[in-house]
Amino acid sequence: MRIVRHHEFGAPSVLVLEEADTPVPGPGQVLIRTEAVGVNFAECQRRQGIPVGGPATLPGSPGGDVAGVVEALGEGVDQVKVGDRVVTGVAADGYAEYVITQADWLFAVPEGIDAGQATSLPIPGQTAYHVIVTAAKLQPGESVLITAAAGGIGHLLVQMAKALGAGQIIAAARGAEKLDFAASLGADVTVDYGEDGWDEKVRAATGGRGVDVALETVGGDILTKSVKVTAPFGRTVVYGAAGGELPAIEVTDIFDNRIVMGFSMWGVMGEKPDAMAKGARELLDMVTSGKVRPLVHAELPLKDAAAAHELMESRSQLGRVVLVP
Repeated sequence: MRIVRHHEFGAPSVLVLEEADTPVPGPGQVLIRTEAVGVNFAECQRRQGIPVGGPATLPGSPGGDVAGVVEALGEGVDQVKVGDRVVTGVAADGYAEYVITQADWLFAVPEGIDAGQATSLPIPGQTAYHVIVTAAKLQPGESVLITAAAGGIGHLLVQMAKALGAGQIIAAARGAEKLDFAASLGADVTVDYGEDGWDEKVRAATGGRGVDVALETVGGDILTKSVKVTAPFGRTVVYGAAGGELPAIEVTDIFDNRIVMGFSMWGVMGEKPDAMAKGARELLDMVTSGKVRPLVHAELPLKDAAAAHELMESRSQLGRVVLVP
């Protein structure tokens, strides 16, 4: 089979397509014939040697969200059968024609959802759900600021906020195209955080009070300003640092009864298995009901994995970037 690997850290060009033996599923595992692989920004960071969401090791092979067809079953697997269409997140060896995963980690692909869209369900979809429900505990009628609102997770958060009854959804991104995209998904207000004074526009949009919830994944001064534009007793959930910088937050910025919380999807998986099961059910309900629709920006062949990483790092995508074997 073909698989994408890298033998050094560096630019997207270190990703190379190689031949490898097709893996054999062990006890509790399944072999999936890949139809689509969702590209996550964390893999771009690990390719550079940054251990985000997992170790950065050599030789490396990026993980991702893999949608495909069950090809073979390991011993003891009875949750699925050969021929089922499934999707799962894998930590490594994901950019490949065949992928091994634990049977317990699978989603069934809902009717009416293609493989590319399905790649949004495991990591981006679960992350979005638990950021806004488990961590932020968004309540109906509350206002919410979503940064990177046009990205793979952000575009899901905008739709989830609407589905959960948010009173006001403020989408922050860079550039008119992304802002128009976020508005088309249900954002009530859009602000360009590439422009000076964007935080004051957020405050003005809430009548000077600030937002009840801020969902932040950019880092740098976007993070510090997001904290400052939360209302008294407002909550900021930090679930990434795509800009590569996590600044210190001034204690005086949270004296106004503000809460800042860090979020890890891996922590939810390890500490809250019941929440994971509930999240999976409710996420699938949102998707099958049409309240949340994963959107694919680009589908590229597996051999163009480097181009997919370049697209992710250019921050120009609207929704999901997908590789197709």
